Amino acid sequence: MSAQNRVNPGCALTVGALPDWVPRGARLYLSHTAAGLSLRALARNTGCHASTVLRQVRQFENRRDDPLVDNALTRLDRVLRTPPPPQTKTERFEMAQSTCLAQDSAAPAWSTDDLLSVLRDLDRPCAQLVVAPDMPKAMILRDLGQGHSERLRVFDRSLAEMLALKAWITCCRAGRVRSYVLSADGLAALRGTADEPAVARRARYGAAETPVAVLARRRDKAGQLFLMPELVQAADRLHEDFVMAQLDTLAPMPAERLTRALQNRTVPGPNIAPPGTCAARKRVLGALQDLGPGLSDMVLRVCCHLEGVESAEQAMGWCARSGKIVLRIGLQRLKLHYDRLGEDGLMIG
Repeated sequence: MSAQNRVNPGCALTVGALPDWVPRGARLYLSHTAAGLSLRALARNTGCHASTVLRQVRQFENRRDDPLVDNALTRLDRVLRTPPPPQTKTERFEMAQSTCLAQDSAAPAWSTDDLLSVLRDLDRPCAQLVVAPDMPKAMILRDLGQGHSERLRVFDRSLAEMLALKAWITCCRAGRVRSYVLSADGLAALRGTADEPAVARRARYGAAETPVAVLARRRDKAGQLFLMPELVQAADRLHEDFVMAQLDTLAPMPAERLTRALQNRTVPGPNIAPPGTCAARKRVLGALQDLGPGLSDMVLRVCCHLEGVESAEQAMGWCARSGKIVLRIGLQRLKLHYDRLGEDGLMIG
């Protein structure tokens, strides 16, 4: 990467230097594109496989087709590349406890109340977030029918950019004036923050504690791990492609039905998707076809929909304790599938 593309050393970018609201994938993307860190270096720093980092970086590169996401990433990229102003000794001592991002209005820190208030309005019937390129503000409108609408809220555009970056809103109408609705992730964030018992129920299978991650901690009588790390990586890879393919917003369906919909390109929804989403759908389709009936259903339920193994057993009418064995066989098959695909390369941007 050329010298002009490197971040200023006085404001060195690390994954932990960004505001708390920045998603992990965006942190990796900016570390790669703005700071010039290689994907292998990021993988070492975060303790995951380089191919996992590559997929997350590609995901955010593809999402830049959305103007709100593109503006949010450009805003963060710009402030990271801007050298900090000269400081006195006292100011340098105070800045040692923070980062340059925390001192720049280009990286606003929104409160939980701000986020919840917007999400609550978007959760109302027929509500949409509307924004245009020349609008410094975003607004939430509610369709009242017969050509009438109600304006529920007007707020700063940067807050809408943050919601899009976190994938809490999804585009339902593209064009010069774009409309967004509450996404499944946004609804989960709203319900999770407003309902503490719901947080406790989901904590077991959160971002770091998926059903596969829980099962991977178990050992057999000989003390061997039930799921080897490479099988967990295969499960994570499928889940990342599933999310990138925008399939996580759909109602759960059997693997056979999803495979048929992907083959015929009849996936429900607006299907407003960048090229990366189409590629991710092809990868999900290839994995499900390789797994075949039975294995694909269990892997889809547990790895993609994050359904517990016991719950999947009951839903599919299988005997107790058979699901984890089938899941392990499915993940072994999935790993072989990914091994045959290989990796395209480990640099992007």
